[in-house]
Amino acid sequence: MALSAIALCSRALLMIGAASISSFDEGTAEAEVAANLYPSVRDALLSTHPWNFASRAQWLARLAQGPQADFQNAFSLPDDCLRVLAAGAGLRSSGLRYRIVGRQLHCDSDRVLLRYVERVTEGMFPAFFDQVLISRLAAEFCLPLTESTTRAEFLYRLAEQELRRARLVDAQEQTPDALEDFPLIDVRG
Repeated sequence: MALSAIALCSRALLMIGAASISSFDEGTAEAEVAANLYPSVRDALLSTHPWNFASRAQWLARLAQGPQADFQNAFSLPDDCLRVLAAGAGLRSSGLRYRIVGRQLHCDSDRVLLRYVERVTEGMFPAFFDQVLISRLAAEFCLPLTESTTRAEFLYRLAEQELRRARLVDAQEQTPDALEDFPLIDVRG
């Protein structure tokens, strides 16, 4: 069952002993804290790992004006891009030398296939990511609502454990990465 932003925040609020919310605009301290902290915590957590459910590949649009120095071409990053994972040309989304400058990717290639972490909607979150997000939100909400540093520290440790567990589950949803172009293997024949 997919949880909404309100449901995720309400579960985090319940973890710290606060009242749940039904809207970000309801005028309570809980709603104000949730409305202000939720978007940045969600985006930061999505950016911490190349989550399979949030990874995407997309061809970039080349800009008419190139960069001032170092590279020949500039490309506009997608609006939903939270973190660039790799860039490539052809059908491979890696191997290209590039630099991110603001909301642009600079490189020498004429075409770029970008692999990145996108800002996905809450309905796309798997259960293991919901748990991480709820734990992290509880840690973030704790200090402004309860003023308990001890409880907040405990919740941050719990959130880190959940994050490790979620990364492990996420890593098991794909073929493991193989070593490519490793000179010691090439020498052995």
